[in-house]
Amino acid sequence: MAGRTKLKETPPWVPFEDRRRARDEKREAVLRMAVKMFLTEGYHRTTLNEVAARLNITKPALYNYFRSKEEILVECYRIGQDTYDAMIEALDSLDGTGLDKVRALIRAYVKAITSEFGMCVTRLDERELSPEARASVRRSKRGYDTAFRSRIEEGIADGSILPCDPKLAAFAIAGSLNWIGHWYDPDGPLSAEAIANEFAERLTGGIAAH
Repeated sequence: MAGRTKLKETPPWVPFEDRRRARDEKREAVLRMAVKMFLTEGYHRTTLNEVAARLNITKPALYNYFRSKEEILVECYRIGQDTYDAMIEALDSLDGTGLDKVRALIRAYVKAITSEFGMCVTRLDERELSPEARASVRRSKRGYDTAFRSRIEEGIADGSILPCDPKLAAFAIAGSLNWIGHWYDPDGPLSAEAIANEFAERLTGGIAAH
């Protein structure tokens, strides 16, 4: 009797970690496509049908990851906020004068605002969010303002920044930086780093002590 060949069978179940990783990757793909469309087409003009079509999936498949367009928007804002918060936290231990720290904060802020999710925080209308999500975004924005003010105050104290109103100076800097998110083109002639360095010099030229 001829020996039987023992077939190796591959279990049909994918390991849990692989399933979770695949789900996370697909969820991130939905977010990246949605934020790209929100920024280029506008939140109201973007439909979940269009997002699903761009991803080559069905709308019901998209609901496996998000229950609504608003939920996607909230998550885009959250990722954008986390980007800014991480940027500020990374500068907490920075040495140097107050002026050095303001310039470093400007460079970091530009890096954050030129990312897709960072642009979301300044370009999309936060009034589209639920009251709870909107309050969270506004708290974060106050945190960015406080970060600029405190470093300007530090510079005034150590003599690296001329005496000025820290609140108005912070508004002037943040207002200029926020507009970058409206005109920055990642395929344009200027890199985010070049823009960051230029703005760090130009926006502090009027307050730097010489």
